[in-house]
Amino acid sequence: MPCCVATLCAPRKPVSTREAVNIIEEPAEVHDVLDGVVNREATDEELAAEAEAVIATPGSLGQAPGILQLAWPAVLGNLLMSIVGIVGIKVVGVLGTEAVAAVTTGHRIFFISQGVLMALTAGTTAMVARAWGAGDEDEAGRIVRASVVIGVGLAVGLAIPCIVFADGLVGIFKLDPETLESAATFIRWISVFNIGFALTMVIGSAVRAAGDTITPLWIGAVTNVVNVFLLYGMVYGRYGFPELGVRGAALASGIAFAVGAVISLVMWMKGWLIIGVGTGPALTKKRFRQLIRIGLPAGAEQFVLQVGFVAFLYIVAFYGTAPYAAYGIGVQLLSLSFVIGFGFAIAASTLVGQKLGALDPEGAARSGWRAMWLSVGAMTVIGAIIIATAETTAAMMIDDPEVIRLTVVFIYILGAVQPLMAMEFALGGALRGAGDTRFPMIATLTGLILVRGSVAALGAYLGLSVEWIYAALIVDYIVKASLLAWRFRQDKWKLIEI
Repeated sequence: MPCCVATLCAPRKPVSTREAVNIIEEPAEVHDVLDGVVNREATDEELAAEAEAVIATPGSLGQAPGILQLAWPAVLGNLLMSIVGIVGIKVVGVLGTEAVAAVTTGHRIFFISQGVLMALTAGTTAMVARAWGAGDEDEAGRIVRASVVIGVGLAVGLAIPCIVFADGLVGIFKLDPETLESAATFIRWISVFNIGFALTMVIGSAVRAAGDTITPLWIGAVTNVVNVFLLYGMVYGRYGFPELGVRGAALASGIAFAVGAVISLVMWMKGWLIIGVGTGPALTKKRFRQLIRIGLPAGAEQFVLQVGFVAFLYIVAFYGTAPYAAYGIGVQLLSLSFVIGFGFAIAASTLVGQKLGALDPEGAARSGWRAMWLSVGAMTVIGAIIIATAETTAAMMIDDPEVIRLTVVFIYILGAVQPLMAMEFALGGALRGAGDTRFPMIATLTGLILVRGSVAALGAYLGLSVEWIYAALIVDYIVKASLLAWRFRQDKWKLIEI
């Protein structure tokens, strides 16, 4: 039985101010967040309410857990995935710069199709969190059932064009023929397992929205162990597997997620998760429209996001394979920081949705801002560590001197904007949890397409070096963080009905 189910309890009695602060057994950054609470004049009840926004306490149906309780398993789970990603780059890096570029290209194209599935999970998260916060466990189960059916259909529909048109999709990058052929092979094989990715994403997002981030953590851990084992075996031809190179990397990832999908599906259907299958009709016209209405803007955002990344990589590709590979390595290394933002985005989305469902809009706002500040503090520290060790880690990934040099430059640039990325993650997650999926899409469109794309294209047109093209992302994150902070402060998201 998942630990969050085993620890269900009755709601706690209100705690006093000092009690609320003293029972937090977390790192110093949590106490820094609370400084503004304990050092101002307010009633004991007000202080306790604000302190409880970051306390990790056991939750029951309708009672939201704390930010840290939700965030740390999500952070750890994504951290494990990032480590596997780094291992994957290291494994294929032995095959050469072209192999790294091929995997980077393959992932980028594949993530475009995954963006559509992420849109569905945005709708699932918002609706499940609202239902759970309102105490309607059966409705939450019906939402999951509807999401699973839609997710499987989308997965099949997205996999077919990726398999059939892989060569044409990678051809837009104008890389050397060997790299393009390997990238197309990667896309074809990883797309075969699209249903596995869909089931893992949908069920995982629903379980997190109900407040259980532990179960997705250990399922992800199993998936990652399988992935690493298969990576070494299939890429290099060890443990009795044939030597498959880049194709082996795609198969390892796909098979690992298929394992995770089977575990998730069996546990859900057997009633071993915090959220069940529900009773009664699931895929009704109303519920379908709700999922689409909430998810469509999130899907558009993900589409814009991935197309923007592809366009940016298209510009970088004009500078050669080395800058292109450096971008892929740099992003993978800095993902150790990104995962913190992902974790707090999940926490913010879950808590904002649950508190709005429980008719507590002010509590939702407090949770969103607390998640943002905790994310900013943590990502800034981790980003600084990655910057300080950039040369050493880049040299560990590949032995090409030019790729190493450009990777270090890219890490310096992207590492500097970690506080802004933290704001984007947390506040974007908070808005999506409220059902406001349109504005994050607008922010992404403005920052990534209009700003980053335009600045990078102008730099390339003027003949600036690739280092200046990398720097275009600084302006992108300044714009997105500013827009999301403005929107969240407006409080209009509190009035959105699902």
